[in-house]
Amino acid sequence: MEQVSVIDRVRGALLGGAVGDALGRPLEFLRLEQIRKRYGANGVTDFLPSRPKGAPRQITDDTQMTLFTAEGLLRSAPGTDPVPALRRAYLRWWHTQLRKKPGAEPDGWLAGLPFLYAVRAPGNACMSGLRRQAREYLPPRPLGATGRVNPDSKGCGAVMRSAPFGLIGAGPDRAFTMAARAAQLTHGHPTGYLAAGALAALVDRVVDGTELSQAVRQTIAQLTALPAGAETAVALTRAVELSGQAPAAEQVEQVGAGWVAEECLSIAVYCALSAARTGDVRAALLLAVNHSGDSDSTGAVAGNLIGAVHGLSALPMDWACAVEGHDVLAQVAADDLVDSRLGARSALGARYPIDDGS
Repeated sequence: MEQVSVIDRVRGALLGGAVGDALGRPLEFLRLEQIRKRYGANGVTDFLPSRPKGAPRQITDDTQMTLFTAEGLLRSAPGTDPVPALRRAYLRWWHTQLRKKPGAEPDGWLAGLPFLYAVRAPGNACMSGLRRQAREYLPPRPLGATGRVNPDSKGCGAVMRSAPFGLIGAGPDRAFTMAARAAQLTHGHPTGYLAAGALAALVDRVVDGTELSQAVRQTIAQLTALPAGAETAVALTRAVELSGQAPAAEQVEQVGAGWVAEECLSIAVYCALSAARTGDVRAALLLAVNHSGDSDSTGAVAGNLIGAVHGLSALPMDWACAVEGHDVLAQVAADDLVDSRLGARSALGARYPIDDGS
């Protein structure tokens, strides 16, 4: 496997997710035939022109919530259950979607950043779930049980925000459990939250240096051993089988459309396996968005995974530097998550005061 530093992988995961998110945003509600008719046989091959010219390429709620996931983890007290702190972090994001700009005394660094107040089609389950969580804390149930919030929802809104659980060096089992439990804050269907756990475990494994195809096999085995994990395991197995053929949008559409959790994750895995086989990261990111489906979310999750495998240095730098908030993403990844991973908590206090629930 190529020699890539952990720091480069952590950076790559967050910036790669933002790149995929921004690439896919204009395509989210278009079918493949519409994409090809509008942009040519190869679909979109670069960022579309920005308005006004030269403006940053816009991210969506996918990257916004990913940042607040990182914040929740960084503000949780060491040795405690992080889910309550993550609930409050997600509620801070929820408030950004209800207000036009930061208040006079924002709670934490991220809540004071105006660009995170943009409303970019936030997911219904995330918004309604956090509305319930704002009224009272509804904690997660044991893995495999139906969650208390949106019990029928297995949309991709929990998967697309869960990469940071794999970036803090927790190990694949703990990363899986933390992500799945936190996903239940908004998504109660077992597939909806177990797929989020699977992404976190995959990211943890590849950041630690496990070769991607091996990491996928290990994650499938992890899912198979869990109650209600079969649906996500089957979807991942399908992605692996299709990845042996030449990468194409038609193959992506055999994996799914990405609106639901297991399909979003499996499309990301299919595209990441394509990048691992061909070495063409740019083509794999484009593959993740040029299809009939939830292109911003599949692009974001594929970008998280591709960046975690290959590192920031392998991403197209023109894309990484063009995305909205790239300096914030670099700060969170390059310094904050890495410092946390190394146990350098004292360096983070000003931006991430410990959330003690008060």
